[in-house]
Amino acid sequence: MRAIVESGLPVKAVISNVAGAQGLGFAREQGIATEVVEHRAFPSREAFDAELASAIDRYQPGIVALAGFMRILTDAFVHGYAGRMINIHPSLLPAYPGLHTHRRALEDGVKVHGCTVHLVTPRLDHGPIVAQAAVPVLPGDTEDMLAARVLRQEHRIYPDALRWFAEDRLVIADGIVRISDQGDGQGVRQTVFSDQ
Repeated sequence: MRAIVESGLPVKAVISNVAGAQGLGFAREQGIATEVVEHRAFPSREAFDAELASAIDRYQPGIVALAGFMRILTDAFVHGYAGRMINIHPSLLPAYPGLHTHRRALEDGVKVHGCTVHLVTPRLDHGPIVAQAAVPVLPGDTEDMLAARVLRQEHRIYPDALRWFAEDRLVIADGIVRISDQGDGQGVRQTVFSDQ
């Protein structure tokens, strides 16, 4: 979230389900509206999602960007923001959806790992891919070392992907996302970043 704000993108509000989230303090320091919708205060996932949607809708966002939000959202919530909710995931999807991505990559002995910006769909971590960044898995890497390298790339590609989205430069056809150079679907290209 901090990387998004520091990139200069207009952020209307930061909403968290954890009252003590560090991002809330940073957002307040930047003069950005903040809200907390504590998931534990609701009797069901559906009730939480309804209140979260209400909080989001007060700001009328063009884009809903998930950043460190570790809750599975209901299908109804996801459908309510279809085509305008985006997420970053710490793996090269479709590999390693879900949790513990760095540990799983190390256990499998992969040579390349990374992160993915994708549109959110009801299927967890399987929406159309906007951008990816790859990092090498080095001999002697620990989970924390690999996570730190991936996080640097997350901070680099997420603001870019959100900017393309805001500029209406994403072209989606048959579940494949391409980035237009002009914002009108012309000059379409795929984007993959790499950390050498």
